[in-house]
This record gives sequence, C-alpha cells and structure tokens, in this order.
Amino acid sequence: MADEKEPEVTAPPAEEAPAAEEAPAATEQTPAAEEEGGDHAEAECTTVFEPVVQLDEVEVKTHEEDEQVLYKMRAKLFVFGETLLNKGSGTKTWNERGVGEVKFLKHREHEKIRLLMRQEKTMKIIANHVADPRIVLKPNLGSDRSWVWTAYDFVDNELVETVFAIRFGSSDAANEFKEKFEEVKKDMARIIAGEDAEGAEGDAQAQEAAEAIASLSVTTKDTEEA
Repeated sequence: MADEKEPEVTAPPAEEAPAAEEAPAATEQTPAAEEEGGDHAEAECTTVFEPVVQLDEVEVKTHEEDEQVLYKMRAKLFVFGETLLNKGSGTKTWNERGVGEVKFLKHREHEKIRLLMRQEKTMKIIANHVADPRIVLKPNLGSDRSWVWTAYDFVDNELVETVFAIRFGSSDAANEFKEKFEEVKKDMARIIAGEDAEGAEGDAQAQEAAEAIASLSVTTKDTEEA
C-alpha cells in the first residue's frame, strides 16, 4: 500500500507578523477601573425631569363592558365597494378592511346579539352589525375558508348596506364561525319574536283601556241627560 502523503497546510495570505503584546500603558484604564468609573458616573446622575403637562388617566368605555362574548376568532375582513380613488365611478372591487378578532357579543340587559370586529393594534371598528336572522352566509367561490354575506353595517354611525367577506386560517375555523352565526341568528329570532308578542299584547291592552274609557264617557253623558 503506497504511503499516503500528508496534505500540505496552506497558510493564510501573507501578513506582517503581529508585534509582541505590550503591557497596557499607564494611562489606560483596566476593565475594573472602567466599571468603577461608570458606577461613579451613574451615582452622580440624580436629576429628575418632571413633565411640563400632567395628564390624568381617562377611562375609555367601548360599550363592550355590558356585553358577553359568545365567540371570537382571528380573521381577515374584506368589503365589496368603491375605493377612494374610484369613488362615484360605480366600479366596485373587494377591498381589505383589516385583520382582527371577529366577535359575537350578547348584551346582558336586552340580550340582543351583534357582530363586532376591530382592527388589530389600532382597535378601530371595521364591522359592527346586528346578527339579523335574515342574513345568509354564502361560501366564497374557490375557498373553503371564506364566507360572504350582506348586512346593515354601523361602523360610521349610520346604517349602510355592506357586502362582507371574511377569511379564516383554516376550513375548521370557517365552519365553526358558520355554526356560531346560525346559532346566534336563532337566538335573535327568538328575542325579536318575544318583543313582537309583548308589543301585540301591549296594543291589545291599550285598545281595551280605550274602549273602557269610551264606554265610561257614554254612561256619564246618559246619566247627566236623565
């Protein structure tokens, strides 16, 4: 077996040989001395800067304090409409409104349910409408993670008929949203039916009271004539 030749070790590019290490000059500080100097400098800094204007902490209410969270899930929301660039032209496209948690909130007093969605970080409201029983969720073509529906949105403090599309991270999350939406729609239908029944009962009682007053007036008049 032939003797294997040791591989030659290639030296790095020629550089000047480093000079022998010299002891630090007397004027240089050692690390310990630098730390001592730093501690001394920090100890001397005792100035306290007071703000020019004192701002009191203000409690901000979102009106969600009076509501119970029935459901929440992170998603991306789109609306179908005109953009600022083509406003008034009649040209409508899908525009992203933001990413955040979509919620179903139930009021603790009157029990009505609404859909609310805020944009992440800014917390700006990007969807706010009642869970109307007449709303129909339709699958978005070409996606099993998205739904489309129409509702009267109240984002800008006025009711505007808006076409929404929402997209989730998975098909399971999208199906869970649909199931919850159908559930809260049934609850809202029951609440609305109860209000209508109470209203009808109130109208009937008012009619009976009016008839009783009318008969009383007629009887009094007949007595006076007699």
